[in-house]
Amino acid sequence: MDLFLGVDVGTYETKGVLVDAAGVVHAEARARHGISTPVPGWVEQDADAVWWADLVAVVAELRAAVPDAVIAAVACSAIGPCVLPVDEELRPLRPAILYGVDTRATGEIGLLEERLGTDEIVRRSGNVLTSQSAGPKVLWVERHEPEVAARTRWYLTSQGYLVARLTGRVVIDHATAGYFHPCYDLAHQQWDVDGIADLIPAGKLPPLAWSSEVAGAVTDAAAAATGIPAGTPVVVGTTDAVAEAVGSSVVAPDDLMLMYGSSGYFIRVTAHPHVDPRLWAAPFALPGRFVSAAGTSTAGTATRWIADLLGLDHGDGDTAMFGRLMDLVRAAPPGAGGVQHLPHFSGERTPVHDPDARAAFTGLSLGTGRAELARAVVEGVSASIAAAVSALLEGGHGHPRAVAVGGGTRNEVLVQTVSDLTGLTQRTAATLGAAYGDAMLAAIGTGAVTEEQAVGWVAFSDEVRPGPDGRFRAADRYTRTYRALRAVREGER
Repeated sequence: MDLFLGVDVGTYETKGVLVDAAGVVHAEARARHGISTPVPGWVEQDADAVWWADLVAVVAELRAAVPDAVIAAVACSAIGPCVLPVDEELRPLRPAILYGVDTRATGEIGLLEERLGTDEIVRRSGNVLTSQSAGPKVLWVERHEPEVAARTRWYLTSQGYLVARLTGRVVIDHATAGYFHPCYDLAHQQWDVDGIADLIPAGKLPPLAWSSEVAGAVTDAAAAATGIPAGTPVVVGTTDAVAEAVGSSVVAPDDLMLMYGSSGYFIRVTAHPHVDPRLWAAPFALPGRFVSAAGTSTAGTATRWIADLLGLDHGDGDTAMFGRLMDLVRAAPPGAGGVQHLPHFSGERTPVHDPDARAAFTGLSLGTGRAELARAVVEGVSASIAAAVSALLEGGHGHPRAVAVGGGTRNEVLVQTVSDLTGLTQRTAATLGAAYGDAMLAAIGTGAVTEEQAVGWVAFSDEVRPGPDGRFRAADRYTRTYRALRAVREGER
């Protein structure tokens, strides 16, 4: 039985699937892991102890579940863009610096802006520099850890490291490279360090390829470690969010994916680059398409925080805990009795790009109870998502085909409120997420199926339409409150 292996390394969990050429899932596996925050504003993971170890573990579980499977091809996705310096032997030289939740490189952003100018950065990369930009994090290593920088042969990203361990080949996909601003020329789809070559050496940036291209074959050493037969084709892969888009059929221009995870991530596929300083522009996984993307720093992590704060974890599993949270949320009316929450526990990404933003409650009174707090958190997350998605919708032609994915889609209040605030009708993709998209890329990349056939694998479950009366107007209030608190914060400096 020829099956396609997809492995996705997320922020807190790795997932793996085995899928046949008709899109049927034959096995799935998961492995939990954590993050490291050694200094406030730093968020890291160990590439070997987390990324590689999880891949080995989930592959072993999948092979045990389907012992007669022949793995026809492999594709991996992972959190990104991350920055991992490795030496000539592809050995990690430090823990990986994670994506936009890691805000250490503020000084490097300023240095690059001073050197190139904001206009040139936007012209070249299609983006302003933010905590989501990998280029400043590369520069951070070069400036602050010169002993590491001196030994660095390549700056890899997460799935790029897995591909390197599996095949021995160093490569980065265009969709991820597009977030290494200001080092990637979006219009010409190539590296460009003109004017900053003394800060970020071009020779340490990996060769470029498309996500569906075959990077190489599993080596003997990787086969011994993973059980994947030597010679198995390995596709280049991409970041988790882009793989999730592929795995939910969001591949055509004007398709929109809303990913409800520990953070929020939203992708609109476009036929041409769409540059908006509030958003992120990059190539898509498949050639000839681009994305306009947005993201919030906090989504599911905020609901987990309030559940822990209210003591809803009784040791009987996440499903039971989440059910108790939803019961509390439904016990409070829309608007949470005047209580408002800004879920900026780790700053905020689009559309404000404010790493210094912090969470807040307003409107508390002596009558505020547990239900109002729970509802306010969910509505605050909804409002932050709506602010990001509304920026994506501007400049488009009508409402796009919107697909909702991720564990947060189980939170019907969250998804319904986002529809109410944005006017979007959302269909929930019934897939296994980014790992499923990886399997699709593996099948497409090896020619086993066409792109059209792979898109046909995806099924849908719920459909959420915006409410008819439009009575819930939290988004405007959310924006006004954020701006007021930011003005107070900046006035204190």
